[in-house]
Amino acid sequence: MTGGAGIGSSFDPDRIAALRAQLGNPVGTPPITPLPPSSPPAKSDNLGVIKQLWLRAGILIAGFVAMLYGIEGVDTFNDNQLDRAGIEPRTADGLWGILWAPVLHGGWDHLIGNTLPVLVLGFMTLLAGIGRGLAATAIIWVVAGVGTWLTGATGSVHLGASALVFGWLTFLISRGWFARNITQIVVGLVVLALYGSLLWGVLPGQPGISWQGHLFGAMGGVLAGWVLSGDERRHRRGDRAGVSASPR
Repeated sequence: MTGGAGIGSSFDPDRIAALRAQLGNPVGTPPITPLPPSSPPAKSDNLGVIKQLWLRAGILIAGFVAMLYGIEGVDTFNDNQLDRAGIEPRTADGLWGILWAPVLHGGWDHLIGNTLPVLVLGFMTLLAGIGRGLAATAIIWVVAGVGTWLTGATGSVHLGASALVFGWLTFLISRGWFARNITQIVVGLVVLALYGSLLWGVLPGQPGISWQGHLFGAMGGVLAGWVLSGDERRHRRGDRAGVSASPR
């Protein structure tokens, strides 16, 4: 029987594959090519992000210190009337001091003594991330204020940024331990070596020093370190659960 060659050509596999390709990609439509995998960010991009973080942290903490000096200048010209807005323990009006006490100081000596720790520890706290640093500061601010209002001596007035200083100190020391982050632990140990002696200020001692503000500021810093390391702790628990549930 003749005609076998014609039948064979109609069932050519290459021809069938070409027809299928045309049906899947109509004539006139350019072929779809997969996008190349995204390349990892360049080192220069990472350095740019780090520089931006350092710049923003520096501007924020310098602005905060400038505000402290401006407030103290106004207080000086106003015969120290602003100092009355500090925390007055267990009084209704004294509750407003929780808001204002960390930006008020009992004279220029008090403010000057707090300036370097505020600049250094506040800056390092913001380097944890601007949002995280501000959240830690808010937690410390509230815990220090409420604790001082509840436990301070009757008739006393408590003010000064040292509550924030103690909170930033313990936040920087504790956050690496809670997150189990080696870099943060090393930073915490360096901070402890440089400023650890300040922690003696949480104990009752020198008259006129608000050890309550120091103590509850430090407690607020530990609480902030625990709260703001929640993602790392949950991730670590998840990893442990995955390991324990995996078949042997």
